[in-house]
Amino acid sequence: MKYDVIIVGAGPGGGSAAYHLAKRGRAVLLLEQAPLPRYKPCGGGVSPQVQQWFDFDFRPAISCVSQSIHYTWKLGEPVAVELTGLEPIWMVRRDVFDHYLVQQAQRQGAVLRDGTAVTGIRWQGEGWQVQTAGEVFPGRYLIAADGAKGKLAGWLGFRERQRRLAGALEAEAPLREMPPAQIYFEFGLVKNGYVWNFPKRDGFSLGVGTFCGGGATQDFRQILSTYAAHFGVDLSQTRQYGHPLCLWDAPQALHTQNALLVGEAACVVDPFTAEGIRPALWTGWQAALALDQALSGDGQALERYTATVQNSWGKDMVWAKRLAQVFYRLPGLAYRVGVKRPGATRKFAELLTGKTHYQEIAELAFKRLRQVRPI
Repeated sequence: MKYDVIIVGAGPGGGSAAYHLAKRGRAVLLLEQAPLPRYKPCGGGVSPQVQQWFDFDFRPAISCVSQSIHYTWKLGEPVAVELTGLEPIWMVRRDVFDHYLVQQAQRQGAVLRDGTAVTGIRWQGEGWQVQTAGEVFPGRYLIAADGAKGKLAGWLGFRERQRRLAGALEAEAPLREMPPAQIYFEFGLVKNGYVWNFPKRDGFSLGVGTFCGGGATQDFRQILSTYAAHFGVDLSQTRQYGHPLCLWDAPQALHTQNALLVGEAACVVDPFTAEGIRPALWTGWQAALALDQALSGDGQALERYTATVQNSWGKDMVWAKRLAQVFYRLPGLAYRVGVKRPGATRKFAELLTGKTHYQEIAELAFKRLRQVRPI
């Protein structure tokens, strides 16, 4: 085999796996269909927790940081929370962040072939043959990191994946009068989801998404236009991007013969917040550890990868899903008894930094909701 591992997709999951495998001396090929750097619609919020999984500094890839979160309900009932004493939330542009991560992997020896779409895969002998328009690449192991719309999971036989597809529409806008380091969430304009305004150094990202169904019956463009006007932005002057989200739904196998799924291909997006960058980076790291062990002769390493993801991330997502089902079913009530309490935002900041878990937050939220209405 020419390569120990071939990774398809150069997002956070693929880049993370490439970095950690290359650092361990493995021969890694990273295939990406788009030329890098490439634009990727994404709010771009990242927890500083991810820094502990890497030994290089992410600061060059961070657009700005925020320690202030603002909420509204139908553009009224505002709530502002300062994350004093807590780590700030990183805001990134995915073209910069993803490319920076790939460059770190390249410095460790990973080979990048961007602008190279994978057209098929075939098992042969003791490894995978990965077909592109130009040539065939052989590798002992394969990582599918090609996202929600990727084909690798299906080609690998994961045809009955447990996943919930959500939808989002986003637009980038230039900076106007809004302070650049404030994060905004709006919960009353859209059903089963929220609208957001995330800052960047030279502008901000506006978006709307649903995470518990109902997206097809709502006019995302009108909702987002209404919200954008609240900040003095005319969306007719911006380009808008729609994209699916693969939310975590239930435990499932993430491994098959000499192959693993990571990131959105593994459906590990948070079903409550739609956070995807942190779990993608983490699953990429865990996949790299597993394949490094497999390449050293450990026959159970891939199976343990699935178990690790389910036991560490999946168990917490059970509670995230439960919280989402209640919160988005009773959003007005949840806003009044939950979001409007400053301590709730601080709890979520602790969640993003790994200092607490969804079970604690969900149990506290359910207790408060039961005090005003049975659930």
